[in-house]
Parts: sequence; C-alpha cells; structure tokens
Amino acid sequence: MKRSKKPPHDDGKNITSGMIAKLLFASCLVAITVIIHAVGLGMMLSYALRSTGQLETRFWPITWLLIRIAWLLLVIHLFEVAVWALFFWWQKCLPGLESSFYFSGVTYATIGYGDLVLPKAWRLFGPIEGLTGILMCGLSTAFFFAVMTRKIYSAWTITRKG
Repeated sequence: MKRSKKPPHDDGKNITSGMIAKLLFASCLVAITVIIHAVGLGMMLSYALRSTGQLETRFWPITWLLIRIAWLLLVIHLFEVAVWALFFWWQKCLPGLESSFYFSGVTYATIGYGDLVLPKAWRLFGPIEGLTGILMCGLSTAFFFAVMTRKIYSAWTITRKG
C-alpha cells in the first residue's frame, strides 16, 4: 500500500524571514497608496477651497464640477494601481508589465476575474491590494459626497439669505 506524503502541519511556527520581509513590503505599498491618495485629495480640496467664484447651481456647472472631480479621482486611483503593478513587475510575480497592470487594476478594483494569479509566495498581496483599493474607493466616494454637500449647502445658504 502506497502512502501519500502529507505536507507538514502549519501551526504558525513556520514564519520565515522571507514572509516577514514580504509583509513589510505589503505594508509599505499600503502606506504609499494612502499617501498618494491623501496628497491627491488634499490638493483637490485645497483647490476647491481656494476657488471663491460665484457658486453655480445650474445643471452644466455642477456637471462639469462632477466630471473634473471624477477625472482627478481616476488619475489618483490609476497612479496607485501603477505603484502596485510596478512592484509586481519588479518582483517578477507576473509574466510582464502589461499583465502586472492588468492584475493590479482588477485586484485594486476588487473585480477579481481570477484569470491571473500571483505565485504562491506572493498570494497574500492580492487580498491586501484589494482591501486597500476598496478603502481608497470608499474615501473617494466620501470626498465626492463632501464636496457636493458643501456646494449644495453653500448655494442653499446664499439663496436663502438672498
């Protein structure tokens, strides 16, 4: 009778220095992503607060504001995806640069097609990037909401005093 070899049971004592290094890399990527997002939102907010022109409540000025915010948020998110993709490419986790960008974008946006996966040694980076992406998307949504709330409230108070 042939016995199959079972892998040794992982009781948590097998944490290696390589795994710790990878967790540090992941932590740095998360920190870089948050910094990029904070700087981007800070610059957008600074611009929005500096603009002291007449508040417009008509359809096209509000629509144009929403389009500009959406474009800038997309640029910020694409820059963050690029950071993760360049890391995956640098570490040769995926076949090439294009596949690294594709995987990173799908993971960051939490789409998760599953047609590309990271090697076993790097697979923890997928969920970490996904969680980071969904947090940054949530932060962008909150920013969108805050800007629109401020614009609508300001317009309402000006019209009310008016």
